[in-house]
Amino acid sequence: MKPPYKITDTILQLVVAISEKLGEVKATHLYKPPTELRKKNRIKTIQSSLEIEGNTLTEEQITALLENKRVLAPKKDIVEVQNAIKVYEQLHTLDPNKLQDLEKAHGLLMQGLIQEAGKLRLKNVGIVKGKKVEHIAPSGSMVKGLMNDLFKYLNTNDDIVLIKSCVFHYELEFIHPFIDGNGRMGRLWQTLILMQQYPVFEYLPVELLIKENQEAYYNALGKSDKMGNSTPFIEFMLNIILQALNNLLQNQNRTLTVKDRISLYKTIASERLFTRKDYLNHFKKIAQATASRDLKWAVEQKILLKFGENRLTKYKYKM
Repeated sequence: MKPPYKITDTILQLVVAISEKLGEVKATHLYKPPTELRKKNRIKTIQSSLEIEGNTLTEEQITALLENKRVLAPKKDIVEVQNAIKVYEQLHTLDPNKLQDLEKAHGLLMQGLIQEAGKLRLKNVGIVKGKKVEHIAPSGSMVKGLMNDLFKYLNTNDDIVLIKSCVFHYELEFIHPFIDGNGRMGRLWQTLILMQQYPVFEYLPVELLIKENQEAYYNALGKSDKMGNSTPFIEFMLNIILQALNNLLQNQNRTLTVKDRISLYKTIASERLFTRKDYLNHFKKIAQATASRDLKWAVEQKILLKFGENRLTKYKYKM
């Protein structure tokens, strides 16, 4: 059964705006930032997502853990960060369309924190804030069936991935399939769903903006609960995604080096043969002579294999 939600004018406007920004990201080759920036954004993502759940570690402390340095902090907080680092290192091994991969990721994320890491809950649970019950989740006996339905929606529904990722995020929070760790899993899985179609989301710290708008995030979840559909949450998350893309485009004035261009084009060419013209069609702002120098350098560095001469020359990445 398709989860309940409506495609509003606001959602349509946000989807159009996000699509335009994603086009700009692709045109300016920001979908795969330099290594140092990727590392910084990954740290921001981990720190923000865990801080929402009460973790106290700073970006500097997380950086130290990544570098295998000693950090003085509560053991639980350190374990949470170490687990998150493991999960993000394995993002490309996880299939966002498989329930068993969701369970596997939860097992990694919550290892050493709860006994039921990686297992769907069988108990009944409610979410309490202060003295108020914010949300009573579906009974434990319903969880497996509801999650199977949710993954069926993800795999078979024709809605665009931007909308489906938001719906999935909300429905996971509503179902609350695990005893603990549902919030971080919802944010992680939305990222994973999006990055399959848009590589930039692997490095886009959307969680940083969620942390900065944490009250609005929980309000959107609560409003969707009361309305019985995920429409308010979809609107909220699409706004956050648009802000994150705007920030990326405003803050990055990137000048590509030959190494950058050759690395980026590998994601386009993969294992196919290609010509200098193909390369130029992707990097429209460089001259033919620059393209020739790029390809010559890559052949000398044994990154590319060269076949033929002059106009008949073709290239292929060494795998």
